[in-house]
Amino acid sequence: MLSSAHRLTDGASFREAVRSGRRSGSRTVVVHLASGTSGGAAGSGPWVGFVVSRAVGNAVTRNRVKRRLRHLVREHLSSLPGSAVLVVRALPASADASAAELRTDLARCLRRALAPVEPEVRT
Repeated sequence: MLSSAHRLTDGASFREAVRSGRRSGSRTVVVHLASGTSGGAAGSGPWVGFVVSRAVGNAVTRNRVKRRLRHLVREHLSSLPGSAVLVVRALPASADASAAELRTDLARCLRRALAPVEPEVRT
């Protein structure tokens, strides 16, 4: 379970992370990562929020997907910057995905979102 100190519950922070953060997607999840200055108290560590829409399935399915994603994100908290705001959006394919597939998709998306931005080369 993800501790309450790391849970993102503020709607404005969700919107800010989705609109201005770096995005990376896979078949099962989309990750939005922003450097959050308004997410919470300084030094409180990264904040994580989840979006699991009705397109994923009924309430039982959505809650199961959310629990699985919370557990998987907890493993990656130490690799996130201290002021990060992470929003994980589950796609409909996440309902039928195995735990191993969710783990690899989430790790790949986080790795891409955390990678440094390469400067544009103009010719």
